[in-house]
Amino acid sequence: MIETFTVTGMTCGHCEAAVTRAIRRLDPEAQVRIDRGHNRVEVDTSRLTREALASAIREEGYEVAD
Repeated sequence: MIETFTVTGMTCGHCEAAVTRAIRRLDPEAQVRIDRGHNRVEVDTSRLTREALASAIREEGYEVAD
């Protein structure tokens, strides 16, 4: 399942890496694609719910629009 989020607060490659690591800690097989210019994070996972993904991103300090 592919989930797409609008995530604000990502300003650099380090931010992208932090979001990717947070998601992959929960699902090492997840495919994460980030378009920082459009504040978009797309995650392809069969293990995690949308809520779990959003929570992992928020725990890194970024805002996730519902």
